[in-house]
Amino acid sequence: MSANALYTDLSGYYDLMCADINYPAQSNGVRRLHQLFGNQGRRHLDLACGTGPHIRHFIDFGYDSCGLDINQPMLDRARQRCPEALFTRQDMASFEFDHPFDLITCFLYSIHYSAGIDKLEACIKRAHNALTQNGVLCFNAVDKNRINNNLYVSHTTEHDDSSFTFRSGWHYCGQGDQQSLKLSIAKTTLEVTESWQDEHAMVALGFDDFDRLLRRYFDVHIFEHDYEKIIPWDGVSGNALFVCVKT
Repeated sequence: MSANALYTDLSGYYDLMCADINYPAQSNGVRRLHQLFGNQGRRHLDLACGTGPHIRHFIDFGYDSCGLDINQPMLDRARQRCPEALFTRQDMASFEFDHPFDLITCFLYSIHYSAGIDKLEACIKRAHNALTQNGVLCFNAVDKNRINNNLYVSHTTEHDDSSFTFRSGWHYCGQGDQQSLKLSIAKTTLEVTESWQDEHAMVALGFDDFDRLLRRYFDVHIFEHDYEKIIPWDGVSGNALFVCVKT
């Protein structure tokens, strides 16, 4: 089953799959970074916005938010959650808007959904062109050289008399510019279990590679993957926040 098919079939359960994510902390952490590094503007775009949970918080912060995603069922749910926002079905490597933004975000490692280095650079270039002067691109990423293929995260939640177990983990073969995100979803209702398995092909870079690519377009600041504290990346951690300022 393809990645898009899985998300289309289970778009109604996407928020359950992400139930353990601290959306308020993530949104507020990026808001703080934008206050420190940005131009104080309030026009916001969220790439790969999914069902719009981050956008909900940015609207409540006072931003004028837009979101894009390639999955229409996700966007339909985002519109229900955030009727004030503009949502559009676009690829983040080729998106276009008729107005600029002061902040562009890409949460949940979605920057890796770019299909290869060329697509990733196209996305970065599009973001640069879409930002105002001193606008900020902010996203989180994983370093391919620090992926442990044996690690995964999982959680279980209840919904409509069913139990759902979600499990995900990174996998990198050790060479090249492709890594994968492996997903497992199990739904148990009345002792009957349905399961879905999927593997998303994603672009793989080291943080040095990210830094070199981004510096063609931005001033780059790399921080520890902690949305509640602003701490420079220690050079060791395998996850990080990138704050990229258009100057």
